[in-house]
Amino acid sequence: MKAIWETLLAPIRALRMRYVPLLLIYFAYGASVFTAIAKDFWVKKELALSAEDLVALGVWLTVPWTIKMVFGQMVDSVKIFGSNRKVYVYIGALLIAASTILLIGIVGHHSWIAGFSKEKVYIFASVLGVVGFVMQDVVADTMTTEVVEKYQSPEALKKELATIQVLSRLSLGLAIFLMGWLGGIAADKFGYETVFKWSLFIPILSIIGVSVVKLNPVESSPLNKQVLFGGLAFAAFVVLIGYNEVPYSQEIVFVVSLGVVLYLLSTLIEDLDPNTIHHIKMAMIVIFVYRAMPSIGPALQWWEIDKLGFDEAFFAKLSMIGGGIALLGMWIGAKFIVDRSIGKVLIFLTVISTLLALPVLGMYYGIHEKLGLDARTVALVDTALASPFDYIAGVLMLTLVAIYAPEGKKGTWFALMASLMNIALSASGLLSKYLNKIFVVTREIKKEGVVVTPANYDELGILLWIVILVGFVVPIVTIWLFNPDPDLKKHKKRPQNTTQVEDQ
Repeated sequence: MKAIWETLLAPIRALRMRYVPLLLIYFAYGASVFTAIAKDFWVKKELALSAEDLVALGVWLTVPWTIKMVFGQMVDSVKIFGSNRKVYVYIGALLIAASTILLIGIVGHHSWIAGFSKEKVYIFASVLGVVGFVMQDVVADTMTTEVVEKYQSPEALKKELATIQVLSRLSLGLAIFLMGWLGGIAADKFGYETVFKWSLFIPILSIIGVSVVKLNPVESSPLNKQVLFGGLAFAAFVVLIGYNEVPYSQEIVFVVSLGVVLYLLSTLIEDLDPNTIHHIKMAMIVIFVYRAMPSIGPALQWWEIDKLGFDEAFFAKLSMIGGGIALLGMWIGAKFIVDRSIGKVLIFLTVISTLLALPVLGMYYGIHEKLGLDARTVALVDTALASPFDYIAGVLMLTLVAIYAPEGKKGTWFALMASLMNIALSASGLLSKYLNKIFVVTREIKKEGVVVTPANYDELGILLWIVILVGFVVPIVTIWLFNPDPDLKKHKKRPQNTTQVEDQ
């Protein structure tokens, strides 16, 4: 019993008041799910976007995350109004607020935006919001290394860095748990426009957090023109490719972005010792592949709404249960997550994820009806079982990144490493897009009361099979071939930057 209490109380005992403002910024990011259910239902009902269109939009929305090196370099080297930390959170908050106001306009059919295409405004607002969250995320990740105690041993520093990463994920998980549930309930009872109006509290939270946070003073590093202007050139290239509707534009952007990030990343890690470089490269390969696995896309949720009768209130319940159990799993398993190797944890996650995908597959074929089970009960149990495993890989990676962050380059380091992970999500989106193009699933679309596209879920089954099998076989083979062996305790030779605590 004492050991259980020690485990449960560990995150609370690790919490320091100096962490709280920073954790509030992470909470604001997690709170963005407040509008998720309202947005999904509104898009299904109001926008003439196919499953393929929405998956493709998702690919484009990952692009700002892949050019985080631009924001990272600005956070390291470019001051605005004398600040290279807090001011970027303020700018991000303004972009998030602008995005929300645009969504309020089209959802509420307000006259000031009535002359514009709902689809185009939705896409533009989505881009604005993503850029705002990317900017805030870069700053928050950088500040995780600047709220630590200035003078302590390398081992104590490593432990505190890992602790902050776990606490930041817990803050994120708490927000997802609370706000996903509250947002779903609000969408069901008060309507979609009200949900978007209330969501203006999200940028306010991040503004409060960054306004009171106290950081260790860090000198700005010299501007790395190669990273900054290379990143800006890449961003301009992406805009031109997308705006001019170049054939295979998303594929071109993916290949170019992967090359750019890998090159810039190699310039940052070249000064580390060979063991560390090898460790990071192997870990990145494994996690990249793990995150690049295709998803089913919006078709599954459409089927659950149309065929199983899931409504906003039920999706809110799923969000609450999923977020709550994920939070509990992170809380109890914090020490386990930090201490285990990436390869072993990802094999475990792959097997568990595959097993937990089978109930959904079974429901598609009506197995739950033959067994006398209610579809909602199956969904609730499946969500509860799957939830604790959602954030584990991210926590492991962020801990590794924090430990090896080079002095004076932390913003750029975090941004590039995160960019590579988000490029993996772009790969996932591209694979999902092609699968949705091959196996077409449509929801019913009406224009002026006339059905222009009938609902057709006949090919959802084969789509589920392919996603499940690929998501199991490919990660297992990759982990077997590129086992990163990331037990940090085996690396007796420590990077030089972790001993220079005084410089933080």
